[in-house]
Amino acid sequence: MTDAEKKLLQAKHRMEEAQARDRVKERKARTRRLIQEGAILEKALPEVRAMELSDLETYLLQKR
Repeated sequence: MTDAEKKLLQAKHRMEEAQARDRVKERKARTRRLIQEGAILEKALPEVRAMELSDLETYLLQKR
C-alpha cells in the first residue's frame, strides 16, 4: 500500500468517524427535544399521563 493510499484511507476513516459523531449528536438533540416536548404536554394536559400511546395519538389528532 502506497503512502497516498494510506492517507486516502485515513482521510476516509476520519470522515466516517466525524459522520458517526454527528449522528450521535443529532440523536441526542432529538431525544432531548422529545423529552422536553413530552414534559410540556404532560404539564399542559395532565390527563395524558394515564393514556396509552395510541389513545394519546387519537386524542391529539381530534384536537386539530
